[in-house]
Amino acid sequence: MPLFGNTFSPKKTPPRKSASLSNLQNLDRSTREVELGLGYGTLTMNLAGQNLKFENGHWVTETRVSEGVDQREAQRLRKRNQQLKEENNILQLKVDILLDMFSETTAEFQIMKKELDELKRVNRRRK
Repeated sequence: MPLFGNTFSPKKTPPRKSASLSNLQNLDRSTREVELGLGYGTLTMNLAGQNLKFENGHWVTETRVSEGVDQREAQRLRKRNQQLKEENNILQLKVDILLDMFSETTAEFQIMKKELDELKRVNRRRK
């Protein structure tokens, strides 16, 4: 038995408060944005002296000109570059398939040539 009574006696936690009584949770999103001013507009930030803004899911320079190249033109060129890479991969695959076909045809030709030479040799022996 402890000398000064029960040394560990946690206090009861106070009962939790009920959920929010505010009616804002019942409003739809557009009404909440109007009421609370949640329409922030476009996100912008400054990194190393260059202003960027978030448009259509991508960060673009705010000035639209980055090192002499229009941002939209750069994005179009990136897409075209990706398309060309995919086309190049398809063409490489086609070349590999054609080389395999050529190798197979060459091997079949060699086998047929050996069979023909053998038949000619057999035919000469019969004469």
